[in-house]
Amino acid sequence: MTRILCDIYRSPKKEGLYLYVPQSTGLQGLPAELLSLFGKPERTLTLLLSETRQLARADITKVLQGIADQGFYLQLPPAAENYMTDINRHNDKLVGG
Repeated sequence: MTRILCDIYRSPKKEGLYLYVPQSTGLQGLPAELLSLFGKPERTLTLLLSETRQLARADITKVLQGIADQGFYLQLPPAAENYMTDINRHNDKLVGG
């Protein structure tokens, strides 16, 4: 079973844009173009990732594969129409009842 201690950074330039990197390597070795577009990364969370972990807005298989292949995973913001669907699904106060 793959297990990676991962730091998650948010972009100050774009709401909903996150960067997952192994804690062991951090931001070292990331493409300069990526960091330029991403902005100064702001660390938000550290998680132990494994195949059995559920993530709110990312497919764990894709995250682990991206980290294995590239050394990072870039989570893009959700599409506008999906954003409201996700909010409704996770907030029972918005559902009539």
